[in-house]
Amino acid sequence: MKNPHQGQPVLRAGAALAQAHAAMIMMHGRGASAESILRLAEEFKQPDFAYLAPEAAGGTWYPNRFIAPAASNEPWLSSALAVVENLVAQVVEAGIPAAQVMLLGFSQGACLALEYAARHATRYGGVVGLSGGLIGAADEPRHDHGNFSGTPIFLGCSDVDFHIPQARVEQTAEMLKALGANVTKRFYINMEHTVNHDEVKFVRGMMAALIESAV
Repeated sequence: MKNPHQGQPVLRAGAALAQAHAAMIMMHGRGASAESILRLAEEFKQPDFAYLAPEAAGGTWYPNRFIAPAASNEPWLSSALAVVENLVAQVVEAGIPAAQVMLLGFSQGACLALEYAARHATRYGGVVGLSGGLIGAADEPRHDHGNFSGTPIFLGCSDVDFHIPQARVEQTAEMLKALGANVTKRFYINMEHTVNHDEVKFVRGMMAALIESAV
């Protein structure tokens, strides 16, 4: 099974790509669905955005923990990264430049969004990692390329998240800064593995600023 995520559905909401001023590609977490992550679009309340949410095969982007060696998550990881790459290309081809594209994910989807962005660093409209970090063992070599050129990146996570070690979020923030990102990092005391109102509010502000700059 070389490409397990190939041919999976992509759900859409918001403005059509031809009319949108910006786009957000949204990655769901393990055991969730494109439909579940797409519900956040209703809370963001940004009608000028096109939202695209791909579905992972079997409800998971890769089988093992995100802090396991990257090779242990192949071929699912490469297939998942290709899904994001194809959607970014599709959006850009529709006339929305990368500087107006946001990547967002929760949990496993956050790890995927951040990993894709780091490996293809350029000026995006924004990157949002909700309870996630870069993928791979702490000591293995990275495959990052490019420069974010000031791309705003938001990392939000509980300080006691069982799935996401705080140290990995801290490390991720430093790595993204080294690639030229403007990183905002927030830890929430004793929060469960979820998305909270403060995170939604911050992302909504990122989106509004992006639309303002586009019109």
